[in-house]
Amino acid sequence: MSTTATMTQTAIAQTPTKSSNARQSLNPNPDGGAKSQKQMSKAERRELQERQRAAKAAAKASVPSTPAAKSNTTPTGVTAKGAAPSPASAAKKSGKTADGKLAKGEQEDTSHLHTHAQVDDTTRGLRIFSHFGLPKSPSVTKGDVHPAIIRVGLQFSDFKITGADARCIAMLTAFKAVIQDYVTPPNTTLSRHLMTHLSPQINHLVLARPMSVTMGNAIRQLKLEISGSDIDLPEQDAKNALCTKIDTYIRERIVIADQVIQEIAGKKINDGDVILTYARSSVVQKVLLRAWEDGKRFSAIVVDSRPMLEGKALLKALTAVSIPCTYLLLPSLPSVLPHATTLFVGAHSIHANGAVFSRAGTATVAMMAKLHNVPVVVCCETYKWSETVRWDSFSKNELAPTPFPSSASLNRHSSRHNPDIETSHNLSVLCPLYDLTPPSYITAVVTEVGVIPPSSMSSIPAALGRTIGA
Repeated sequence: MSTTATMTQTAIAQTPTKSSNARQSLNPNPDGGAKSQKQMSKAERRELQERQRAAKAAAKASVPSTPAAKSNTTPTGVTAKGAAPSPASAAKKSGKTADGKLAKGEQEDTSHLHTHAQVDDTTRGLRIFSHFGLPKSPSVTKGDVHPAIIRVGLQFSDFKITGADARCIAMLTAFKAVIQDYVTPPNTTLSRHLMTHLSPQINHLVLARPMSVTMGNAIRQLKLEISGSDIDLPEQDAKNALCTKIDTYIRERIVIADQVIQEIAGKKINDGDVILTYARSSVVQKVLLRAWEDGKRFSAIVVDSRPMLEGKALLKALTAVSIPCTYLLLPSLPSVLPHATTLFVGAHSIHANGAVFSRAGTATVAMMAKLHNVPVVVCCETYKWSETVRWDSFSKNELAPTPFPSSASLNRHSSRHNPDIETSHNLSVLCPLYDLTPPSYITAVVTEVGVIPPSSMSSIPAALGRTIGA
């Protein structure tokens, strides 16, 4: 009887030993026992939860057709479930998350998702140019935006209004409509609340296209005039005074400035000259038309490039008054440079270090002209001056519309010159809108205050007697 009892106790003692060994084979913990959640510390429970989430994510992301993944997960769960009924769930989850093959599968799934992210970034464009301003339509308006501002914003985003002068004039004209329709709320003044009312209008225009230097200078001047408004004036008289100051700014800083530049730059053109120009600048166009009206006979070479092809509009304006013109694209520039006498280009903005920010391709034309000893003359109003210093066109730029038309707009004859490139995730079209011309390539800058060398551009505020845009 005692022998039978002794054998029974020995068998009972061996049974938990075998089950504990089974748990040790499934449990990676160094202590060899599977702890319940009540016995675990907070750090251990947190770690267990994280491993459970990782295991679920790996199980969902794993490929169902792979037999290895099924064999690594299903038998382990069955064994853990059948080994110990009470701590089955903890042993099952801990064994699953600590399996080496499962962790490896999780790493492979992460790399697979990273590959998809790279493909998505490729379709959106090169990541190193992601900070460039993208042309987009401001479909969603934030705040109280005037209809005139919405219309101008759509024209900006569709590139129906291009050029620093045209964009600034369109913006100021829209601001006149905003001011006339503005009503001062009670218990406040126009000089304080109107600037708050203009903020969503400005944000809407910036959402359509990045703000240019000319627009920024004009906005600063307008805010200065608003803050200096007399609070004792009736509301309508104050609004009329602001609209009059906007008209004065447009007339003095743009219209009259262009007339003075036409007169000064026209003296640089003589009979028989061959004037070289790039793309289209409204100031350069006025200079050439004014010189032709003054009786000077010369010829013009219009160099153009994609995607904007703005030189076609300049070519049309020059040929309308019978100016002899030659039109060519940028790759053909070296063939005509020996015949050119002067290069006239415009500017989007000009900076304190003398660098000119203009349409993409201007720097190439200026560099080639400098190599062939052709004078480079920049026609620029002083309200385009910026006190900042720029050394490259990479830190801040804007993207132009895609140069490739759709297949519906192409025919058999034009497809040879305009190839139809279908949308593909392996193709990223990059068209920067502007580039930076170093001051070493520029001979002189013609402004309404006179001809200034690039090295003296920082003297423009002193020449005007005040700080520009302040």
